[in-house]
Amino acid sequence: MKFAVITHVSHTQKDNQYYGYAPYVREMNVWLKNIDELILVAPLSPKSPTLIDLPYKHGKIDFKEVPDFSLTSFKEILKTVFRLPIIFWRVFWAMKKADHIHLRCPGNMGLIGCIVQVLFPHKEKTAKYAGNWDPQSKQPWTYKLQKYIVSNVFLTRNMKVLVYGDWKNKTKNIVPFFTATYLESEKTVVQKEPFSAGIEFAFVGSLVEGKNPLYAIQLVEQLEIKGFNIVLNVYGDGIQRNSLEAYIKNKQLENIVFLHGNQNQDTIKQALQKSHFVMLPSKSEGWPKAIAEGMFWGCFPVATKVSCVPFMLADEERGLLLEMKIEQDVIKLEKALKNESDYTLKIQKALVWSREYTLEVFEKEINKILHHEA
Repeated sequence: MKFAVITHVSHTQKDNQYYGYAPYVREMNVWLKNIDELILVAPLSPKSPTLIDLPYKHGKIDFKEVPDFSLTSFKEILKTVFRLPIIFWRVFWAMKKADHIHLRCPGNMGLIGCIVQVLFPHKEKTAKYAGNWDPQSKQPWTYKLQKYIVSNVFLTRNMKVLVYGDWKNKTKNIVPFFTATYLESEKTVVQKEPFSAGIEFAFVGSLVEGKNPLYAIQLVEQLEIKGFNIVLNVYGDGIQRNSLEAYIKNKQLENIVFLHGNQNQDTIKQALQKSHFVMLPSKSEGWPKAIAEGMFWGCFPVATKVSCVPFMLADEERGLLLEMKIEQDVIKLEKALKNESDYTLKIQKALVWSREYTLEVFEKEINKILHHEA
């Protein structure tokens, strides 16, 4: 099978291997176990791979480089006008050559893929919509357009659209899905230190406005003021790092908030194994891997009510949903910290639920999709 992937993920190359953002490549490597040749249409950066990048595990990759583009300013739109013919042309020929077309949405390349795939109604296709599928959520018009095209069974034929969450009034080609990080063999017993030894929070995500790392710091700051022996370990990097460092210094939080930057999967795994809480006050999510991974390691999940998060947390049976109002959220967290028996019950439920979604289960579900199994 020739498998064409259309993605906005920026790639790098080293020693004849192609690298991409680790969570995405880790998932793609599961898909690639079923194919003979990968036709990869994506931007290619001259930079070297970083700690958060992984290589594709496949011996036959036909990489079709396309220029990166955006629609965020007049200047960028002008550049894009000249780049689009090249991008459309390469996407078209990749799809024409492929036996199976796989779109990664939402994203700029995903939008182009959504449009071009209409020309191939008889080819087998899948689209992985990794963003928030909630029809009521506020999203960029380009995201809404992608959702409209792939869910329109007249425009889009012979495609299964994998989305996070089970939403009402969905078309027949929409398939509720999930993602996974850990193997069945990694289901080890988790031992946490008692709260009396210090309470550890973890934030895993990009340091950007959409992930709200400052709000996580402010919550921990308020809990420390209330007398809790608490620390927050932040894993990730981004454009807000300097402003966060300035806030930590200004508020004299150097002893309770630690910015660790980007780290590899093993380091994150060890951090979650010792953390009591995992927190993600994100504005938008698809399937928040940081929350799912934290639950797998017995962390109490604290997240916003976006996308399928209320389903993941069973409306607070398995964690805490943030209101994004600092006083209310501090009160909710304070209650969780003062009631260790309730905390223990919820993390046990979270652990049991999250450990149903292993890589073995994930691979089995992908095999069903690719081989038309029920």
